[in-house]
Amino acid sequence: MIAQAPPIPAGSTAHDWLWLIPALPLCAAALAGVLHFLALGARGAWRARPGAHGHGDSGHRTADGGHGTAHGHADQGHADHPHGAADAAHAGADHAHARAPAGIGALAPWVAALSMYAAFALALKGFLLLRDLPESARAIRSTAWAWIDTGAFGIDVAMHLDPLSSVMTLVVTGIGALIFTYAAGYMKGDPGYAKFFAYLALFAFSMLMLVLSSSLIGLFVGWEGVGLCSYLLIGFWYERSGPAEAGQKAFVMNRIGDASFLLGSFLLAQLFGSLDLAAIAAGVPGSIAEHATELFVAGLFLFGGACGKSAQIPLFTWLPDAMAGPTPVSALIHAATMVTAGVYLVVRLNPLFAASPTLLAIVGIVAAATAFVAGTTALAQRDIKKVLAYSTVSQLGYMFLGLASGAWAAAVFHLVTHAFFKALLFLGAGSVIHGMHEEQDMHKMGGLKRHMPVTYATFLAGAAALSGLPLLSGFFSKDEILAHTFAQASPLYYALWAVGIATAALTAFYTWRMVALTFFGTERFDAGQVRPHESPAVMTLPLVVLAILSVFGGALGLPPVFHLPHLLAEWLRPVTQSGTAILESARGAHTLSHTLEWVLLGLGSLIAIVFAVRGFRAYAGGPQRDLERESRHPRTAAFLAEAWTVDAKYTSFVVGPVKLLAFVIAVVVDAFAIDGLVNGAAALARGVAARVRKMADGSIATYGLWMGAVTALMAFLFLWKR
Repeated sequence: MIAQAPPIPAGSTAHDWLWLIPALPLCAAALAGVLHFLALGARGAWRARPGAHGHGDSGHRTADGGHGTAHGHADQGHADHPHGAADAAHAGADHAHARAPAGIGALAPWVAALSMYAAFALALKGFLLLRDLPESARAIRSTAWAWIDTGAFGIDVAMHLDPLSSVMTLVVTGIGALIFTYAAGYMKGDPGYAKFFAYLALFAFSMLMLVLSSSLIGLFVGWEGVGLCSYLLIGFWYERSGPAEAGQKAFVMNRIGDASFLLGSFLLAQLFGSLDLAAIAAGVPGSIAEHATELFVAGLFLFGGACGKSAQIPLFTWLPDAMAGPTPVSALIHAATMVTAGVYLVVRLNPLFAASPTLLAIVGIVAAATAFVAGTTALAQRDIKKVLAYSTVSQLGYMFLGLASGAWAAAVFHLVTHAFFKALLFLGAGSVIHGMHEEQDMHKMGGLKRHMPVTYATFLAGAAALSGLPLLSGFFSKDEILAHTFAQASPLYYALWAVGIATAALTAFYTWRMVALTFFGTERFDAGQVRPHESPAVMTLPLVVLAILSVFGGALGLPPVFHLPHLLAEWLRPVTQSGTAILESARGAHTLSHTLEWVLLGLGSLIAIVFAVRGFRAYAGGPQRDLERESRHPRTAAFLAEAWTVDAKYTSFVVGPVKLLAFVIAVVVDAFAIDGLVNGAAALARGVAARVRKMADGSIATYGLWMGAVTALMAFLFLWKR
């Protein structure tokens, strides 16, 4: 342990309102749960066994009679969904499945959404309060109680708001409120309507606890909470095998990362005598010289936890399967909030990671590999949600690449812009699925722009931002990360920059492939059975707001060559300056000339435009290019479609051996050896007891015989000794 643990910032009762930010969605979750049970009672669901997805007799029809899925399940194939004449009455309605009366449960989405809007207002209040404070004093804290205080070690239960947690809180509550509003229309008619919003609000509470907690223990409580809610929401339609298995997979893979997180936390507790995040960050600079190895190991374990939550190699395969959940879940949890928790953790403890250049190099290699593997996999996907899922994994790789180069603010900048445009794209995909009566296969779409004008226009804005077209939000955040990587001026970072540039080209290509296959070309669906329609206003209004943010969000971080302030970097400086100072003392300051910055911006713009045009032109006429590639190079196509067969290798080399080991332990060791030994000992005791029992049968003749035998034996022994 270091000689003196850094002091923990004092809390103030004047800021107890901070507890309301997570408490509001928690109360909404409880109320939505009550509404769900009341709705079940009103429908008599307690007395009837529900059918698929909780539907009773009014639930989904069988495959022979029509539609057999709900709300766009992922990984369940893309069978045609005949609807017949009934679609005429369905145009503009919720979904193409039989509706269940919401009853009093219809209040749940508005209770949940209002709690998020109220939490956003409080988060905005906190932001304005911090803005009025001096830069060196921009942190407020409310301590509920000292949970553990042993003198040498202490943990407070406290809420801590500083520039970083302020940004995260605004993103979680702001984007969350829009997604809650959208989900009110998307999930309408589902028998678990109120339950869905109870889970969603519980997730928001957990995520807010994660970003506002003052200690690693409080952060871990939120960390586990979002993992639990992710499991519940991915497997929301748990009666079907796909969502249920995807939820289990996400839960198990995240537990692997969580174990690594705990090991890192234990090491930090031993080293600093505290798990308070501010105390750890303040204590790192003074402990680098004597405890460099311990800091490296602790940081590596924490990065392992971040890999699980933020879907980085080797723990990334759960996120694409998580698309089996409802689309609002994909937008909120698996694009805008939960999967960025690992990025938040690294930025929060940036001095710890800056203390070890080797650790940052490992982070950079993992990030670049993840970004490239996921980018190439997105090229071969036919499911519109799977394209966005692998795109999310790839963009998370960009964020970690920024962290590896010490660009803490740039990573957060990309986190924010990604929340804007990826939430928009997921919700836009949900609107397409809604309008196409649950179809997710882009090969069965085409020509939808005239059927869904608002969805099309907003989706276009999100696609332009994701692909990094000039002057949009994704352009500025992504190119800032690449510029910082290039500026490190070492062979390793030049290689990482080259991988980042290649991934940017892939991103532009697969994004506009998705746009072309979905909205352009000929209609590749049966217009007599599928009648595409625009989504209701409750779903399209959030799309419009997110589209505006996706277009203009780049103003938060303009590059130096524009001679305008980088608003986000200046705002985050109190949090990031310690890590930056450590890096500069070890590596020196790395800056680019204005000429080189213009060259890199021009190169990024050129790559984005060229590959966006190529991707669009290649697929504007339909999916023929995909079909040709699959017929000419089936192995390559399958290799890319299956994410470089990483999942299959896990099944062969990890899951298979673990199952075999479990079988050996359960059958050979436990049932045969241990149970055999115990049962054998018991059988031996029973056999001996049965024989001995015959010696005491109550017969005088038997007793006389035994007495005579013993007497004869004693006489024999007496004579033999003489």
